[in-house]
Amino acid sequence: MTARPANKHQARLLRLLRDGGPNSRAQLGDQIDLSRSKLAVEVDRLLETGLVVADGLAASRGGRRSHNIRLAPELRFLGIDIGATSVDVAVTNAELEVLGHLNHPMDVREGPVAVFEQALSMAAKLRDTGIAEGFDGAGIGVPGPVRFPEGVPVAPPIMPGWDGFPVREALSQELGCPVMVDNDVNLMAMGEQHAGVARSVGDFLCVKIGTGIGCGIVVGGEVYRGTTGSAGDIGHIQVDPDGRACACGNTGCLEAHFSGAALARDAEDAARGGRSEELAARLAAAGRLTAVDVAAAAAAGDPTSLALIREGGNRVGQVIAGLVSFFNPGLVVIGGGVTGLGHNLLASVRTQVYRQSLPLATNNLPIVLGELGQTAGVTGAARLISDHLFSPA
Repeated sequence: MTARPANKHQARLLRLLRDGGPNSRAQLGDQIDLSRSKLAVEVDRLLETGLVVADGLAASRGGRRSHNIRLAPELRFLGIDIGATSVDVAVTNAELEVLGHLNHPMDVREGPVAVFEQALSMAAKLRDTGIAEGFDGAGIGVPGPVRFPEGVPVAPPIMPGWDGFPVREALSQELGCPVMVDNDVNLMAMGEQHAGVARSVGDFLCVKIGTGIGCGIVVGGEVYRGTTGSAGDIGHIQVDPDGRACACGNTGCLEAHFSGAALARDAEDAARGGRSEELAARLAAAGRLTAVDVAAAAAAGDPTSLALIREGGNRVGQVIAGLVSFFNPGLVVIGGGVTGLGHNLLASVRTQVYRQSLPLATNNLPIVLGELGQTAGVTGAARLISDHLFSPA
């Protein structure tokens, strides 16, 4: 993709076609503040660039039928979502529909070189299936703060060896296309905003509970990243002054008390301490426990697992209640690997938020699980790079 929109009107048209799919000139004119003649000029210029193509005649609205236009069908975006313990890679078309998706276990602590070798190998496998000849742009999410203008991770607590690594520059050279980098939770929020549960909401919070805990903050339809890229780092809000040591160096952080890693540790302690026959049997069979085991044990009625989930949900809800009182969002989305705990977790979070936040903030506040699962991050990554490419150069 070498062409870029020449002005804000062309950029607006491209984003409307991305978010709404093929549309007629007349219907686009209803959504954009341009005269009919000016709109025709901008559409014709976009057609000349090859970013959009004609797509047949639209349904009649009376009088001469308008022509449909759509984004060029050959455009391809690459989304890479790096988590603490796995990598997701997907290829989308210009409307951000996922055409192919791969997941692979990977420890982010192995460092950027090993992780990106794996991600690039997965991207090559997807390309070789024939769904893409090449990539017009790539979006990348990492599980830590990012200095967004430069595309560089900054002091990420669970990512040794990543601080200051030039992700955007290195991957752009490898892939031969523009690259944008952001925090993985921000991309999850963007994915849910584009194709998930937050499609019609301008102000919302997206909380990811996985190996760590973070929060994407969307204000007026735009992700808020903060001055240094660390906005939403709620995993390191203190929930117990006398609590456990955290990887960040502080004590009593939410992440130290409830995350995928913390839940697995607590479950293993319960199994070894004789407090749960169900967890003990699973530990004996596998040698270790994960949040998936706790969810399965809870589904089987294990009271210890249910208690662990409720306690963790209460702690998460305690923090979200403060965020709701401060931010007054229209929606709270809960996502990430630990959401396999399902409605037991969600019920505990809701109870705390509705109990602690003022009714004015919670009367019409949905608190829901995300819709997109593993594809939320890669969809958000594709949205990130398309936002960049569908902006005036």
